[in-house]
Amino acid sequence: MENVHVVENGVKAKEKIDQLMVQGYTKDDIYVIAHEKERTEDLTDGLNVNEVGLKEEGVFDKIANVFRKRGDELRSQFENLGLSETEANHYEEELDKGRVVVIAKK
Repeated sequence: MENVHVVENGVKAKEKIDQLMVQGYTKDDIYVIAHEKERTEDLTDGLNVNEVGLKEEGVFDKIANVFRKRGDELRSQFENLGLSETEANHYEEELDKGRVVVIAKK
């Protein structure tokens, strides 16, 4: 089951992660995604949570993502975390606006 939240920035992402942990999620259950790869890496490192990697994407999608535009790659990451294509499109649009998406998945 996915628990998806759109937040404005890293500070709000930290607040949401703290709330999710109170609800019983661990840092291993939480993913943070931003539009720019560098921002995603900075957030996941700073907040000590996951970015979508090989485990979630699988080898084929990881290789395919090398050749995709960033928007396509982000939608693929959302779908690999269990979101529908429609949801993936919606959340990728939120990332286009500079927002951050926090996903908790057990």
